[in-house]
Amino acid sequence: MLFREGEPVNGIYFVNAGKVKVHKHWGEGKELIVRFAKEGDIVGHRGVGSEMVYPVSATALEPVDGCFIDLAFFQATLKVNHDFLHALMMFYASELQESEKNMRNLVHMPVKGRIAHALLILLEKFGANDDGYINMTLSRQDLASYTGTTYETAFRVMSELIQEKIIVISGKSMAVIDPARLQVLEAEAG
Repeated sequence: MLFREGEPVNGIYFVNAGKVKVHKHWGEGKELIVRFAKEGDIVGHRGVGSEMVYPVSATALEPVDGCFIDLAFFQATLKVNHDFLHALMMFYASELQESEKNMRNLVHMPVKGRIAHALLILLEKFGANDDGYINMTLSRQDLASYTGTTYETAFRVMSELIQEKIIVISGKSMAVIDPARLQVLEAEAG
């Protein structure tokens, strides 16, 4: 765990290698995965603001090589490096737009559409390996947490997608074999 929801902010992290899930406590013993981070992404920035506590947790999904930037140094850099400040503001704006879309999807999309959308996002973000599997191992529980549903419902929908020959699963690896049909499911749901 890089940091835990509710802890005071002491800095931010740049991910140099590996994958991280950013998640939030959601009800009794449940979590909602807000996003996934990979090489080149930043985590911990959501805590920088008026409250200065991490509103989310970040957990490595595999060995991660990261760079920790102390909060005082980060804030001093923002004051003197206007190009970096501008780039960070554009990043925040983009992430806010993405978060708003995801919240809309959680409220309005049926589960099958949310899972189709999530698989397309993961495929776009992480790419596929030579065998066609998304370059990320993901448990069904994490997929359920990412799409705001229960494990049982995610399992049922994934089974339907397998029977419809849209995806293939091998352990925690998933391959999208018919992205066009996933896009149709996403569009119909949205």
